Amino acid sequence: MLFPDSGGRVAAAVALMGLCACSPTLDWREVRPEDSGVVALFPCKPMTDARMVTLAGARVRMLLTACRAGDLTWALASANADQPSQVGPALEALRAAAAANLGAPAQPLGQLQVSGMTPNAQAGRVRIKGKLPDGSAATLEAGYFAKGTWVFQATVMGVAPGSEAVATFFDNLKLPS
Repeated sequence: MLFPDSGGRVAAAVALMGLCACSPTLDWREVRPEDSGVVALFPCKPMTDARMVTLAGARVRMLLTACRAGDLTWALASANADQPSQVGPALEALRAAAAANLGAPAQPLGQLQVSGMTPNAQAGRVRIKGKLPDGSAATLEAGYFAKGTWVFQATVMGVAPGSEAVATFFDNLKLPS
């Protein structure tokens, strides 16, 4: 959270209204994907889908909440790794899959601090500049974090996602304490 005090929440709301006024394509709303406990601020109304995937060698139910606004795709994936020993490998597997999907290495952007997250060496932000399967260029900014045995990947993808709106998305992720 950018502004932890109540006065700061008002300032954050005013800042978000200003951002929305400048970008009519972004209609910010708080979203709480089922079962995961995470709260995210999306700039569009997301759809949610769940499927079974193999993550770090284990079959898990992954929930994907995503939408498209401002020529960018905004997404939050979550899964319960079930075992504490699987959390780090699951976060690394998510990062490796994103890099493989774009055919390029992940460039570290530093730490990601999500209110209520469990500290983990694999948590952090990355940028991947690569290509989609159709050959078009794409840049992905992603953040990886965990709470207990739950692992999360927050993603913004498009041609050039580096913006104030992207910072708003990542800075407003939170988990209950």
